[in-house]
Amino acid sequence: MFDIGFTELMIIGVVALIVIGPERLPKVARTAGHLYGRMQRYVSTVKADISNEIQLDELRKAGQSFKESVESVEADVQQQATVVDDYLRDEVSNVDKVVKAMGTTEGERPVTQSALQRLEAEQMPQRSLPLDEPDQNAATAAPAAVVESAHGDTAGKTP
Repeated sequence: MFDIGFTELMIIGVVALIVIGPERLPKVARTAGHLYGRMQRYVSTVKADISNEIQLDELRKAGQSFKESVESVEADVQQQATVVDDYLRDEVSNVDKVVKAMGTTEGERPVTQSALQRLEAEQMPQRSLPLDEPDQNAATAAPAAVVESAHGDTAGKTP
């Protein structure tokens, strides 16, 4: 903090001994030590308070950015839910049309060709959901030629 060397401290001590006197010097040194300790505690308290305020400000900023990201994800989820809801409403209306067309057939007899033609004319093509993720329910089929050739190769050989 202060650039005071040993020689400067010796000079200060000798001057203090001459000015204050040998009887009161220990009491003055003790008081100066207490004041110096109080000053150090006060400075460390101020440093800790400043550090705590800085950390609190960083936490507030992190909390705000987290809140903004959560709100963004919420908006995306609501948008996707709206798309799915619209898709399901369209499918329900298509199923209602099919049920209504089947209700126009007579009794337990199968649907006539004219009822099927009317149904196909009214029916809209099926839409797919515009989701970003690939369809996880789609099964990838193994190439049939590879399976057959593997069985064919082992069948022709005799052990």
